[in-house]
Amino acid sequence: MAELRTCAAGLRTAWRGAAADALAARIGGLLRRLDLFRLGCWAADQALSEFAAAIARAKPGSDVAAATGADQATARILDGLFETAACPPGGDPPACTAGPAEVARWWAALSPAQQEWMCAARPGWVGSLDGVPAAARDRANRLVIDGLPLEGALPGRLADGDGPRAYLLEVDPAGDGRAVVALGDPDRATGIVTQVPGMTADLASYGGELARAERIAVRAAELAPERSTSAIMWLGYDAPDFLGEAAGRSSANSGAPALRRFQAGLRASHEGTPARQTVVGHSYGSLVVGTAAAEPGFDADSLVFVGSPGVGVDSAKDLHAPPGEVWASTSRSDVIQYAAVSPRSVVEDLVASQARPAGALLAFGRPENDLYFGTNPADPSFGARRFVSSPGGGHLGYWDEGGPALDALAGIALGRGDVTPR
Repeated sequence: MAELRTCAAGLRTAWRGAAADALAARIGGLLRRLDLFRLGCWAADQALSEFAAAIARAKPGSDVAAATGADQATARILDGLFETAACPPGGDPPACTAGPAEVARWWAALSPAQQEWMCAARPGWVGSLDGVPAAARDRANRLVIDGLPLEGALPGRLADGDGPRAYLLEVDPAGDGRAVVALGDPDRATGIVTQVPGMTADLASYGGELARAERIAVRAAELAPERSTSAIMWLGYDAPDFLGEAAGRSSANSGAPALRRFQAGLRASHEGTPARQTVVGHSYGSLVVGTAAAEPGFDADSLVFVGSPGVGVDSAKDLHAPPGEVWASTSRSDVIQYAAVSPRSVVEDLVASQARPAGALLAFGRPENDLYFGTNPADPSFGARRFVSSPGGGHLGYWDEGGPALDALAGIALGRGDVTPR
């Protein structure tokens, strides 16, 4: 497809006139039909992937009705593929200021043929619209990346048939790149985990970030096979590249509104009973989450902070989350609590280090609770519910398989209240 588009563009630069215009129109029509065919193939792949996941959950002794419902839903999708010709919708599309709920209503009012036309004709716009179903955004964005020079693990994971199916909900290769990928359809899941990474996260490191998010969904499935959990790696902001950038709030202030809108979009496009939405912030990503949750109306049923340099507030009471649904953990070996010390604490530690023998060890050799962006959320004074993490896990050990933090993260995603406190 990319080569055909390149050849068509080259033809237009070398040939002018009525005949060239007619041929260009014919090629354009062919490309549109090919795009629509690809969209249909991806829709079939989505339906069959989710059906396979539902059957895998319906083990002997589990809810047979759920498997029957999945069979019927899959049959409806497959029966409707390629039946009608795509056609443009009438009326005006939603304004750029429209919220996700309004976008969802507009999309639902379109016929399937009109929806497919929008995916094929305006893939970049549809793929970026919070409130449009994840399945449609994924198909549109797969058209967007056709021919783009994407490198790293992302293209491979999108094509990978093993594990939960990947849904590409946002992609922008400019600069360090941004991408939002869901593993498993969030619109049909009973639980959704949105994970926000921290400093240096970009498209080059996206594979590792996505793998860590996936471990939560996999562990949740092991703990509760009857439940479906979609794990989302949300790199929808420009994460800081250097310590100097990470010492400021500008990246978090810019990313928080986008995260709020994304979470609202998940709520608006979800099918059936609302899913439990958990948002996990790691490292600088916890400041993004905290900034988003500091304002009312953040669509999250649970907030989790791991390896945090502070979340922008000094108390869990300052975050808009249901009671008892702010969680935190910081490993004893996580460098963040030593490196992200507030300026005031640095001065106090310098004074203490000079006050008595072994003062430097006592001042600088213990974890700090007064961090650069507020009270450490894993400190009792913050008021979050704390959970265990491996003492030697460092900054990335929260997702280690077999570790206590991963079990806690999965349990929180499932809404369990028996997560062991520290």
